Amino acid sequence: MDAVATYNLTKHYGRQVALRGLDFRVSAGRLFGFLGPNGAGKTTAIRILLGLLRATEGRAEVLGRDVWRDGPALRARVGYLPGDVRFYDGLTGRATLAFLDAARGSKAWGEIRRLTETLDLDLDKRVRAYSRGMKQKLGLIAALMHRPQLLILDEPTTALDPLVRETLYKMLRGIAAEGRTVLFSSHTLAEVEALCDEVAILRDGELIEQERMDVLRERAVRHVEVHFRANASPARPLPEGLDVLHEAERHLRAVWRGPMERLLAWLARCSVEDVTIAPPDLDDLFLAYYTKADGGEVK
Repeated sequence: MDAVATYNLTKHYGRQVALRGLDFRVSAGRLFGFLGPNGAGKTTAIRILLGLLRATEGRAEVLGRDVWRDGPALRARVGYLPGDVRFYDGLTGRATLAFLDAARGSKAWGEIRRLTETLDLDLDKRVRAYSRGMKQKLGLIAALMHRPQLLILDEPTTALDPLVRETLYKMLRGIAAEGRTVLFSSHTLAEVEALCDEVAILRDGELIEQERMDVLRERAVRHVEVHFRANASPARPLPEGLDVLHEAERHLRAVWRGPMERLLAWLARCSVEDVTIAPPDLDDLFLAYYTKADGGEVK
């Protein structure tokens, strides 16, 4: 059973189209990245998945149930951190979590204590005295404390320092290892690349790609610089996928698109003195997805 499935999901606000025929699946136990620039439709899609917003057309299922018809029952099994989390300023962190725990009927104080220690949050301060990062930690605890089957996080690392961010990544990997599912929405490629094993890319309300991260890394370009031995030159013909940026005597600078085996086989036929092959550059690939005007597939 898929943790999330959408079918022709469409949302209009008057003449403005926020989502256009969105079809994607998230398998259970995945760390799934929901990636796109601001305004791509990510938050609208999330609100529909939570049953907080009704689709204009199409439908969505979470944990095998219709999100609109079964919304109240589903929300007991889903954890959610909104992109701009807010709480009652006059309550302490402890009172906030006690209220949410009572409302949910989950009796989750054991898990709350564990999460509080892991994220190092003082629950006895009033929320009005919390920094932005402390409020983000409180939101994460609220989303995680009932051990949801599906965790939906909208820009979850906002205002977190690097050490807390790494702690969160470790927690999320543990959640996926238990067979639970994480839908991680972000407009930052580095976060999704560091954490997720699959990604859906939205632009202007449309799904333009859904793929595993390892496949996307294979598509991404690698920058290659080769220094040849004296009186040597590149073996001809050059392999398909090698785009030369600069070539001079004993030196070649290029970008490589394709399997590493073909590049290495070609280098083995050359008289190489030194070679540098950079890691896959996903920034270029994702920038192409964001800016490609005709919406066609990027190879």
